[in-house]
Amino acid sequence: MKFLCLHGKGTSGAIFKSQTAALRSRLSELSIEWDFVDGFHTTDPAPGVDLFYAPPYYSWYENDTVDEIATCRQRLQQYIKANGPYDAVMTFSQGAAVASTFALLQLSEAPDQPLPFKAAIFICAGSPLRIMEQVGYEIAPQVWEKDILTRKALAAQADASAILLQGSSRWNGNHGGARESEEDIRREITPSQTVLSIPTVHVYGARDPRLSAGIQLSQTCDPAKRRTYDHGGGHEIPRTEAVTSSIAALVRWALRAGGVI
Repeated sequence: MKFLCLHGKGTSGAIFKSQTAALRSRLSELSIEWDFVDGFHTTDPAPGVDLFYAPPYYSWYENDTVDEIATCRQRLQQYIKANGPYDAVMTFSQGAAVASTFALLQLSEAPDQPLPFKAAIFICAGSPLRIMEQVGYEIAPQVWEKDILTRKALAAQADASAILLQGSSRWNGNHGGARESEEDIRREITPSQTVLSIPTVHVYGARDPRLSAGIQLSQTCDPAKRRTYDHGGGHEIPRTEAVTSSIAALVRWALRAGGVI
């Protein structure tokens, strides 16, 4: 069994491997081969990352323009062809936007072709709003402004000074707007006929400034085959025993539902 693992912007495959060590240890009996891939561009560290991890740092693309996204997709296709097949994909932040972009565009352009993975794990996901709109999702106007505000809020709350001064309490700050319910966030995205029908797990934190992005991405997935889990924290991968065990159980569910185990 083989997992494709896509990290967040401003980190690396090695950093994502470290961040998921506790989770992967809970899945050791499955003998999973984890392929932690580096993004295609060197970049600055994500806010606060350089406090804990040395360079290099990577991104999948620097700006989510149509051209950069298309180039990223092409390079990822080449990588999967050369290094696959994969049974599942595990992602964090920008990596989730990359994987969902790949899947949505393939489903839109070649719906009869199977996806290169049978299950997907999205952790603190970014939402590929431009691609969602391209494949038929209607995005409410306020979503675009909120996307900018929550990115700024994340950068402020995750930077080194916030970590050193506030620790985990930094996630209690302003989130780029008023708190919204999950139902309100879902209503801002009108469904499309292009839907990820593989089993998906969506892990997000109630204190993450980018919470709305993770919920938005889950709108592209079949409600009957998706599971959501709030780890209660910020834009991070918690390593507490309770949270790790819960996420591991959801990974097993996705693999069973996808016919992998």
